[in-house]
Formats: sequence, structure tokens, C-alpha cells
Amino acid sequence: MEEIEFILDSTKESMNGSIAHLEKEFLNIRAGKASPQMLGGVFVDYYGSQTPLSQVANINVPDARTITVTPWEKSMLHPIEKAIMVANLGFNPMNNGDNIIISVPALTEERRRDLVKQAKAEAEDAKIGIRNARKDANTEIKKLEKEGASEDVCKSAEEDVQKLTDAFIKKIDEHLAIKEAEIMKV
Repeated sequence: MEEIEFILDSTKESMNGSIAHLEKEFLNIRAGKASPQMLGGVFVDYYGSQTPLSQVANINVPDARTITVTPWEKSMLHPIEKAIMVANLGFNPMNNGDNIIISVPALTEERRRDLVKQAKAEAEDAKIGIRNARKDANTEIKKLEKEGASEDVCKSAEEDVQKLTDAFIKKIDEHLAIKEAEIMKV
């Protein structure tokens, strides 16, 4: 039945969206190594409008513990420095007159555990998204059954939705295991 295929496709799309969101959130959880994504949430006052840092400066990572921010306009050095401080990322930017240098401190054991908890919370949110997609799909299938669709076809579709759910939950657990290992690696 076309309706069931549509329900399965849209459910899979929704579940893929949950995984994509989880991956994006995991990028924001730093694992001790410097990365340009660490400054992804920093917005700078650029001539009166809040602009992402990446649109007013080059962000480089010369080594695993350092981030350099080179503004395209010298006049932006102080606003960028201020924006990094305001973002409250736990960094202490240093301005050398040409660019801003950020030393990424090593993570303490306690901070690593906190980051793992944060990663687990993000993974749980993604699982909730998967389960909500399953619930929506099953509701649609039940609706079709009431409208006269074959009971066998509907049961089969519900089993397919459950298989999709199990596969996506497994993917989330794999992503979490990788992120957890990355965070805990000293």
C-alpha cells in the first residue's frame, strides 16, 4: 500500500533527523582537543548586528591545544575577544595585536565525567525523538486500519516500524560509545 510506504519513509526520515541532530550536538561537546567547532556558538557584534564568529574571522587550530582567531578587520579584535568571554566557554582568549590565541585547557577527570553525562543526555533526547517517530507512525497505521486497510498489512507495517526503531536506537548507542571513548581518552 502506498500510504504505508509513505508512513515508513517519513518515519525513517524523521529518525535520520534525530541522528543528524545528535551528531551536531556531539560536535559541541569538546573532548579535550582544540577544534574550530568549539567557537561555533560565538556571535560577535559586527556593526550593530550579531554575526557568527566564522563570518568575521578565520579560525585555525595550529595544534591540539590551541585555537587562533584572525579577524578580517583589525578593528574587530576587541569585539571578538569580548564575544568569546561572554560566550562563557571556559576559555581565556589572549590578544596579541594581530590575532586572538586561545589555549584549550586539558580536561580534568571530573569535567570528563560531566561531559559524558551531557553526551548521555543528548543521546537520550535523540532516543526520545526516535520513539516519538515510532508512536506517530503507529498512530497513522492504526488510522489506516480503521479506514479499512488489511489487518495483516498493518501488523507487518508496525513490525517494520519497530525494526526501524531498534536499528536507529542501536545507531545512537554506537555514536554514544564512540563519543564517550573520545571524551574519556586522556
